[in-house]
Amino acid sequence: MIDFLLAILPSVAFLSLMAGVLALLLVIAEAHISNYGECKIVVNDEKEIAIAGGQSLLASLAARGIFLPSACGGRGTCAYCKAKVLEGGGPLLPTEEPYLTDDERKENVRLACQVKVRNDLKIDIPEELFNIREYRARVARIADLTYDIKELRLELTRPETIKFKAGQYVQLRAPKYPGNNQEAYRAYSVASPPSDNRAIELVIRKVPGGVCTTYVFEHLKEGDEVVFNGPYGEFTLCASDAQVVLVAGGSGFAPIRAMLLDNPEELERRNARFFFGANEKRDLFYTDLMKDITEKHPGIEFIPVLSRPSNGWDGETGLITQALERRLENADGKEFYLCGSPGMIDACVAIFTKKGASDDAIFYDKFA
Repeated sequence: MIDFLLAILPSVAFLSLMAGVLALLLVIAEAHISNYGECKIVVNDEKEIAIAGGQSLLASLAARGIFLPSACGGRGTCAYCKAKVLEGGGPLLPTEEPYLTDDERKENVRLACQVKVRNDLKIDIPEELFNIREYRARVARIADLTYDIKELRLELTRPETIKFKAGQYVQLRAPKYPGNNQEAYRAYSVASPPSDNRAIELVIRKVPGGVCTTYVFEHLKEGDEVVFNGPYGEFTLCASDAQVVLVAGGSGFAPIRAMLLDNPEELERRNARFFFGANEKRDLFYTDLMKDITEKHPGIEFIPVLSRPSNGWDGETGLITQALERRLENADGKEFYLCGSPGMIDACVAIFTKKGASDDAIFYDKFA
């Protein structure tokens, strides 16, 4: 046995040495290949920024205080971070193709999270994005709404106020923490009304393995400082006389809550009906709030729907789509506002369309 070990030791040592040499060569190659030097980005023919090459266009702009919306945190799944890349962007990537229309391709629209800054770029972005700001806030409250959903109240410290519309969202930064070696941003709808402009409230559901939800559920404490940017989005209540139908599932309650708190009189005038889908009774939250709102504004109806009801539940049951089929006779002359998973929203939109809703009367905010 000893002779055998002595015989193979030179081979093991040689393989270990070779592995070390290869690893060193990879590190050196990566440093040289990825070192693109300083690159310049010309924005809207009027603003020029210098950035070290190698990062995505989305991250490079954020590093210079220009924030593009990105509900998926730069993973290329939400397609919110669209920008016109007029020069220097390289070929369109397969990861971008499913999210771009033929007209967008002709206009050089790209997903900023997928475009890597390797050389000088020339881009165009909507002017309103220059109004997006970075905010610092103190965690004033962390409350359990359910076993897997928390409510955060963030009191602003710099700047001290924020201006937004009910239904919009912000991007919360998850810093480095044990198990996560890179900062990341994730999008969360603001659940509080715009009148409460010195703080925002977020409703965050735990996603197993999620970078930001792990940070919130396992590391974030009351009194900590957090960073977010925004506001973003156009999921806001339109000025109209049409009856309003609100639909949400899980943490999709957040923007609907903001709308209800912002202008309950308007929603009452428009005979709003709010369908909220959940699995079990333990998944329901804000029930006291909804009781208070509907008692003060009887023109607003709250309709919770449980797919797995327990004994004693006398409300709507089944999938939320089944409740909509039963309770909604027709969709003509109504406006629909939905927030939740892509699957739920697509299924609900199909029902509304079948019942006569026009595309311009359906508004939604899909979780990426």
